[in-house]
Amino acid sequence: MNDTTTSRQRYRRGARDWVVDTMMFLVAVGFGLMGAVTLPGEPPPPEPPDPWRVTEQLIALACCGALWWRRRWPVGIAVALIAISGFVSLAGGAMLAALFSLCVHRPPRVGLTVLGLSFLASYVGALVHPDPYDTPVLMTFMLSAVFLTAAAGWGLSVQHRRQLLDSLRERAAHAEAEAQLRAEQAQHRVRESIAREIHDVLGHRLSLLSVHAGALEYRPDAPADEIARSAGVIRESAHQALQDLREVIGVLRAPVGELPQPTMADLAQLVEEAGDTGSEVELVEEHSGQIPERTGRTAYRIVQEGLTNARKHAPGARTTVRISETPGRGLNVEVGNGPPARAPETAPEAPGGGQGLVGLTERVSLASGRLEYGPAADGGWLLSAWLPWPS
Repeated sequence: MNDTTTSRQRYRRGARDWVVDTMMFLVAVGFGLMGAVTLPGEPPPPEPPDPWRVTEQLIALACCGALWWRRRWPVGIAVALIAISGFVSLAGGAMLAALFSLCVHRPPRVGLTVLGLSFLASYVGALVHPDPYDTPVLMTFMLSAVFLTAAAGWGLSVQHRRQLLDSLRERAAHAEAEAQLRAEQAQHRVRESIAREIHDVLGHRLSLLSVHAGALEYRPDAPADEIARSAGVIRESAHQALQDLREVIGVLRAPVGELPQPTMADLAQLVEEAGDTGSEVELVEEHSGQIPERTGRTAYRIVQEGLTNARKHAPGARTTVRISETPGRGLNVEVGNGPPARAPETAPEAPGGGQGLVGLTERVSLASGRLEYGPAADGGWLLSAWLPWPS
């Protein structure tokens, strides 16, 4: 519960509130005592005491006591004390304290409106209680207005400082929430990258397993040397898939840049493994420069996805992988296969589920490249990409 608690809510003072309220009460009482004391040169009070003067002192004391409720009814208390101060000069201290508190806890528009009322009450007080030293009424009013303006200005400055601190706290909390959101987004991107790497690493290996396992299942009468060769490829691919999976899982908590990444130097081995499935795969490299690491890694993934799709959908088809480049312009990657030599086997489908090209399109887009794919004129399939090559 804050200082702006309404009358419908019960305000509970803390230790700091008790100290502040006590100081406010004592200052107001001290201000009233100063007005009640007879200064040198003033005429002594009448004997016996003037009943109105005693009544005025009691009213001033009640006004000081009313300050304890100024947090619950700040506007009402301030307006009431301002009205009383126009006729009871000893209540001036309590009125200043109420005006200060009002300007702290209420909008500036309300505080300035009540300040205007206090100017009117101050002028009335200067007329009702003329100065014993014959000070002009206007001068007395202006002196009171200075005190009133100072109290209201101080209260408004305190309110502004509190609002500034609240704004800074809110901005700090907002910045912390944004930082946490950015961290969660970064973790999400890391997970997506890891998932993409798992698909790329294992998709190729498991497609080899699927092709050779399907051949063994549907051609049990194949020559012994062909069966032995297929079994060797299955064993080697399964072993390599497990190794790749261990590497990926081993860096699940590592930054994306530390994931095991292939390069263009691994492209020849990739094509050689694809040729072990019985399909004719030709690699044509028409470049002489050193391909940038990021560009080469993306090109490797394009070729890997193209070979995997050719093996799944066009078994036995002749496939050509062509890498050509123009330094300063870009790198062209093409994977084209002819029509299938035989109908695709009905063995269990290799991983991918048709999402490989979607992920590949995103990968190429992140590399600021272009990807195109579709049927070729000879009834086969063509996958082509352009990747930027900084000069």
